[in-house]
Amino acid sequence: MDSLLPAQLDVTSALILIAISFVTSTISASFGLGGGVAMLIALLSLTPPVIAIPVHAVIQIGSNAGRAAMLRKHIMPDIVGWFVPGIILGILIGSQIFFSLPTNWLQIVLALFILWSVWAPKFRARKINTRSYFLVGAVTSFGAMFLGATGPLLGAFLSPDRYGRDATVSTHAVCMTFQHAIKVVAFGFMGFVLLEWIPLVAAMIASGFIGTLAGGSVLRKIPESTFKIIFRTVLSVLAVRLLYKAVFT
Repeated sequence: MDSLLPAQLDVTSALILIAISFVTSTISASFGLGGGVAMLIALLSLTPPVIAIPVHAVIQIGSNAGRAAMLRKHIMPDIVGWFVPGIILGILIGSQIFFSLPTNWLQIVLALFILWSVWAPKFRARKINTRSYFLVGAVTSFGAMFLGATGPLLGAFLSPDRYGRDATVSTHAVCMTFQHAIKVVAFGFMGFVLLEWIPLVAAMIASGFIGTLAGGSVLRKIPESTFKIIFRTVLSVLAVRLLYKAVFT
């Protein structure tokens, strides 16, 4: 099995990540909470940001592409057509800065972002015209190079109240698919070797799919309000641990 794993991980760590992929997908299916953020913090606990962010992106491609494919009839091509060029601009700029930042700075930024994601109030939807999605694509994609999970930022502009649920979910999914895919290509040019991660990522995507199908029948027995407090507390502890590690080690 070692021959199927990247050099940075042992078998135990790989099995932990596969199990976490199942759990976080089950959580998302049950409560709609930040499974993507939970996966990011798990990766950061086992790998440095220069590995965690692109691996997280590959996993998110699988998740978002599946949703986009299922709801492809509802995708809004005008929004996607403006968002994708913005992705390219944002990632081109972000990639010039990413590797110039020390690892501990990246860890600090990511830890603070995770704490904000877990505890900050949700963005209120903003109405913008279609062309403005170019700027949204550029800004969110620039941030995605450092933060990993910027779906909530796009969600502040794609509102179900304005576009309808299916159109919002499908368009958000395809925009995120393009963003993560272009980000992975950028990391490839910067030296990230995706090939050695493919077996593990495939296993994590499959595990996540099973977790989604499982639907959290056990978790649903826990009151949602109680679970949210536990979930946010666990993520916060892990984020604070990452922050402590970045500052004091």
